[in-house]
Amino acid sequence: MTQPKKRGRPSMNRDVSTLQGDDMEDDSIIQTQTPSQVQKNLDRHSPDQLNLKVGEVVQYLLIKDQKKLPIKRADIVKNVLKEFKDVYPEILLRAKKTLLEVFGFELMEVDTKIHIYILVNKLERVTGDHMRVDDHTAKLGLLTVILSLIFMKGNTAKETAIWETLRRLRVEPGEKHPDFGDVKKLVTDEFVKQKYLEYNKIPHTDPVEYELRWGPRAFKETSKMKILEFVSKIQQKDPKSWSTQYREAQEPAVAPSQSAGR
Repeated sequence: MTQPKKRGRPSMNRDVSTLQGDDMEDDSIIQTQTPSQVQKNLDRHSPDQLNLKVGEVVQYLLIKDQKKLPIKRADIVKNVLKEFKDVYPEILLRAKKTLLEVFGFELMEVDTKIHIYILVNKLERVTGDHMRVDDHTAKLGLLTVILSLIFMKGNTAKETAIWETLRRLRVEPGEKHPDFGDVKKLVTDEFVKQKYLEYNKIPHTDPVEYELRWGPRAFKETSKMKILEFVSKIQQKDPKSWSTQYREAQEPAVAPSQSAGR
């Protein structure tokens, strides 16, 4: 009697082949693009769409770098660019510029055959201690955004304003983030315990509201001028455009002597 054929592994091989074929097809499209074709493709997308996609690529690369893992071009295309792969060279160029000018990271290709990238920190640190990114300290990018928001709002920011900003960066405080974990706990508990932030009740609010301020460690590890320069690069303005903050950033740093607590 004829034995029935086994079906399990061939179907798995077909799935793998299909995935590999998709990656090869994406790679072929990117490699065969000429500058004129890319420019023509750019006209199919609005400036807002392109800026949003550049921001998504930057965020993806920063999050991947938290684990210090090499980043494949195929993963950038599959996970972020998707239907924007026809303008990959331009989006990557803009993302590289943002990473260097705003975050101090240089995107370097370490394997030109299968296109693997790493981020190299080129950021000048302030004299003395500085913010570090490791398993025991805050995520520098997220913390910098929060510190800048607090400073630009007059050294105090409502918790609701922080969440609104993070949502625009696709970091949802009510959901578990794949790299940051519980974002609300990270901001209002871990950063507070590490003395980067102070988290206090706002008097006479019903329902109760909270506000955030710089903690003493933030004053030690960065400066208001550094944070103002960060904001000015993002918004492409001269730091002196914000006259009040610029004058304040020039003054000697005065850290709070003691946290007021929650």
